[in-house]
Amino acid sequence: MFYILSKILLFLTKPLTWFFCIVLLAFCFKNQKISKRLWAAATLILYFFTNTFIVGKIMNAYEAGFPKDQNYEVGIVLGGFSGFNKRNQSIEFGGAGDRLFQAIKLYKKGKIKYFLLSSGNANLLDNTIKEAELAKVYLRDLGIPDSSIWIENQSRNTIENAKFSLALIHQRKPKGKILVITSAWHIPRARMIFNRFAAQPISFYPTGFSSGIDYDFGDIVIPNASALGTWDILIKEWIGLIVDRFRN
Repeated sequence: MFYILSKILLFLTKPLTWFFCIVLLAFCFKNQKISKRLWAAATLILYFFTNTFIVGKIMNAYEAGFPKDQNYEVGIVLGGFSGFNKRNQSIEFGGAGDRLFQAIKLYKKGKIKYFLLSSGNANLLDNTIKEAELAKVYLRDLGIPDSSIWIENQSRNTIENAKFSLALIHQRKPKGKILVITSAWHIPRARMIFNRFAAQPISFYPTGFSSGIDYDFGDIVIPNASALGTWDILIKEWIGLIVDRFRN
C-alpha cells in the first residue's frame, strides 16, 4: 500500500502536473480577473521549471562530489539503471546506465575487487525478471568472471538496497572497504540510508551527473523541456529524503 501511495504522491509533485491543474482551473473560473491570474501563474511555473540554468545550479549544489582515490573491496551498484528488452531478450540500459559503466571502469582499474549488483524488481504487476541477474549476464558477456560478481536480487528501493547488501557483505567480507556506486543526485539520500545501517564508514562514487558546469545565454532565457525531467528527479529525491528519515 505504501509503495502505491508513493507512486501517486510522485505524480502529484511533478511540475507539469501543477501546470495542467492550474490551466484547468483557469478554464473553469468564469471570473476573468481570477482566470487571468491563474494563466499568469501557469506561465510563470512553466517558465521557471523549464529553465535549464535555474535547475542546473540547484542540482549542481545538491549532487555529490567524488570520494578520495583509493581501492575498495566491494563496489555496490545500486539498481534502477536498466530494464528488460523483450525484442532481443536481454538487458536494456536507461538514463542511469552510467552506474554500471562506471563500476566496470573502476573494476578494470583495480579500484574495486567485487561487484555487488543490488536490485530486484519493483514492478507491481510482474516482478519475475530481476535487474541484478540481467546485469550479471551482461558483465559475464564482457568477460568478467562470476567469482567477481555478487548479486542481491530482492531489493525494491534504496532502504532494501542498504539492508540486503550490507547483510551480504557482512557474511562474505565483513571488514572490506565498501564503495556505493550510484547517480550523483541519488547520493545524499543513499548516504543517509546506508550510514544508518552500516557498521563501518562507506564511500560513495557519483555517476551520471544531471547538472552542467558551464551555461550560455540560451540556457538562461530559452525554455527547455528537458529541465522538467531534471526537476522530476530532484523533487522525487527531496521527498524520498524526507520520507526515508522516518522509515526503517
